[in-house]
Amino acid sequence: MSDRIKILLAGVIGLLVLLALDTFYIVKQTEQAIVLQFGEPVRVIQDAGLKMKIPFIQRVVFYDNRLLNLDPPAQEVVLNDKKRLDVDSFTRYRIIDPLKFYKTVRTEHQARSKLEEIVNSSLRKILGRITLQELLSQKRTQIMADISTAVKGDAQQIGVSVADVRIRRADLPLEVLQAINARMKAERERDAKEFRATGQQEAQKIRATAEKEVAVIVAEAEKQAQIIRGQGDQQAIAIWNNAAGVDSKFYAFYRSLEAYKNSLNNKENTSMVLAPNSEFFEFFRKTGN
Repeated sequence: MSDRIKILLAGVIGLLVLLALDTFYIVKQTEQAIVLQFGEPVRVIQDAGLKMKIPFIQRVVFYDNRLLNLDPPAQEVVLNDKKRLDVDSFTRYRIIDPLKFYKTVRTEHQARSKLEEIVNSSLRKILGRITLQELLSQKRTQIMADISTAVKGDAQQIGVSVADVRIRRADLPLEVLQAINARMKAERERDAKEFRATGQQEAQKIRATAEKEVAVIVAEAEKQAQIIRGQGDQQAIAIWNNAAGVDSKFYAFYRSLEAYKNSLNNKENTSMVLAPNSEFFEFFRKTGN
């Protein structure tokens, strides 16, 4: 066999291999496909296996048939009561109509962008009808159902079936949270001032009551002391009077001794000038005799 024939055979074999590679294709279990001819869809393949197409004229576009996730960035939503929320949601969807999907969005990347617009629009529309109190109440389940229904209806227009739409988190914007925290702090400080003022007022009342009771008790005690002291003085005077009536000389002697004691124990070093025959020294003269 000449070299020319070998080259010709190699070319034919290469052409056959190239034709085979461009004719046969495999659709995986996780895929679905559309066969395009000059850019127009001619056949939809949704079962897995080895497939054929016209080489060089037709081409195949593959789409995932599994459940996919859409996790768009959080967006700000204004509620019916003018409250603003940063809503973080996620969506699970599946491509169920490859032909409609190809005609409307072409690629999965564009489909995700379109589906993100649908979800955000539905969130703004549904949440714009409710208040923050309703969102935090038992109505939350019905609100999520309404959002899912709205998203599912719009997603069918691009050949997508939405399995679920959920709000992962709904937070107040940072500036709103700061304003709320500042207002709560001011309210707590105002309450604390009111409590302190009330406490001081009550403390003053208690102190005033206690001081009044102390004054009454002290006055009553002084009154009783004066009464007891007067009674004691009265008894003492009666005893002295009785004693003086029994023995007047002994009473005079005892009173003179008291006078001697008080005058001679004078700590102020004062001097007394008395005549020798003064009555003050009467008992001294008698003792000397």
